[in-house]
Amino acid sequence: MVKCTACGAREAFYARLYSGEKLCVKCFTESIEDKVKAAISRHKMFEFNDRIAVAVSGGKDSLSLLHILVKIERDFPKASLCAITVDEGIEGYRDEAVEIALENYRELGVEHYVISFKELYGYTFDEIVKRVRGMGSKLTPCSYCGVLRRRALNAIARKINATKIATAHNLDDEIQTFILNIIHGDPFRISRSGPAFDDVKPGLVPRVKPLCEVLEKEVTLYAYVKGIRFQENPCPYAGEALRNDVRSMLNRLEEKHPGMKYMIYRSAERIREVFRDKTPKINLNQCKICGEPTIGEICQVCQILQNI
Repeated sequence: MVKCTACGAREAFYARLYSGEKLCVKCFTESIEDKVKAAISRHKMFEFNDRIAVAVSGGKDSLSLLHILVKIERDFPKASLCAITVDEGIEGYRDEAVEIALENYRELGVEHYVISFKELYGYTFDEIVKRVRGMGSKLTPCSYCGVLRRRALNAIARKINATKIATAHNLDDEIQTFILNIIHGDPFRISRSGPAFDDVKPGLVPRVKPLCEVLEKEVTLYAYVKGIRFQENPCPYAGEALRNDVRSMLNRLEEKHPGMKYMIYRSAERIREVFRDKTPKINLNQCKICGEPTIGEICQVCQILQNI
């Protein structure tokens, strides 16, 4: 029997190649929770009296984050925690995810809110994709979904008076975004896409990413060993995104060179620090149509809705 290198008592079940550790179930789950606590502390994500809205999609990452934050919150009675879910309206996919999310909310006793694209925009995402494809657009559905989801999360968080939105972006997501920003030639966006946002803008609820230092595969393993039910089917539109190719490349690198993902993440952090003071400040206007914060005269959401 191979013993856990952390406690030295129980049988190891997971080999963490990038650190050389062999961990038992208990020490593994505690290590994930400790990584989340460390990230929250390092990036000063929360204040003691925050009203935290956890963005829950029904997948492994968001439900693992919810379970971990519920556990952490018990030590901070003045903070309040709730969950928000966006129903985009993707037939055969999102309805199952919402059902699973609601099941977890009931199990944890978490206050929750659901907002739908249909309610907010007048269209389901399936209807939006159908119209956009009919126009011959070359943009992927993910390009539209990201913009619309961010607005929906901000709208519901503002409505319930949340002071922070906690999203479940893991370390893989963070370094994929870093690489994509380089591919798209947008270095200044690197400084605006970190684990926490300290440049608060009127009308925008600040977002934080407590899973930013946890590998995606370890989040998945955490969900399995904790018995968290989550949606396993991928979004039917996700296969069209460039992010998938970046993900595959990074997974191959990590397989050949364990620890490579953490090295890229630390590099991104150092580059972000250098760019922080050199990034032009963004002054937001009010959208002439909906009144929401935007860089230009008309926000991206209204442009999408006008086009369709």
